[in-house]
Amino acid sequence: MRQYFDSYRVNGFLAIEDPARESILVSDSSVYNMAFTPASTFKICHSLIALETGVIQDENSVLAWDNVTRKNPDWNHDQSLKEAFQHSTVWYYQELARRIGEIRMKQWIDTLHYGNADISGGIDQFWLSGGLRITPQQQIRFLKNLHDEKLPCSKRSINIVKKMMICRDTNSIVYRGKSGWGSQDKMDIGWFVGYAESPDRVVYFANLVRMADTSSNVELFDRARREVSFKAVDDYFMGTLK
Repeated sequence: MRQYFDSYRVNGFLAIEDPARESILVSDSSVYNMAFTPASTFKICHSLIALETGVIQDENSVLAWDNVTRKNPDWNHDQSLKEAFQHSTVWYYQELARRIGEIRMKQWIDTLHYGNADISGGIDQFWLSGGLRITPQQQIRFLKNLHDEKLPCSKRSINIVKKMMICRDTNSIVYRGKSGWGSQDKMDIGWFVGYAESPDRVVYFANLVRMADTSSNVELFDRARREVSFKAVDDYFMGTLK
């Protein structure tokens, strides 16, 4: 599957799992169980915790912008949970984390078995620059439990998060996912994780791209996360990727 990354000039990893057919495709087995910062892919789990603890009511609940102007213009206004999820609005989720607090956050991450469950580095930083790590295999396991509603969360919270995750809807396949962009060991880490549903099955994917310096390749690095995922999973459904 490395051919999907060639035109983007990035170091890429992709895993595709099809439980119904007992199929797992992995581009590099050595990366499958390597742990990386989740960055904004944690917002899937984070949203569930915020809903379950009641610090936010639903996807339309609005938090007031703190009036700090940031580089991403999509962040510089009041916004709802749904908007913050879509735009990966850091300040919004940092405020949610502070409201949840360290004790409840740790309890929930342990209960949900998310990654290494390490929240060191600050309650509003642990998934960004702190100790939280997750492997591609663990990303897929968490997504399977979310889809199958095997997480110890209410059906209401799970359905809200699933709805927010919809990022592509064709006539035959609905994609749900979340991107993430962080740094680790002097490397930029780019994620896109999720699952694709057709009428007869569900296919899970975890896409990870890495680069030492994205300054000359920001657009390609950004695009590689989603575009590779969509292309490879589409090919898998069509039977041209085996």
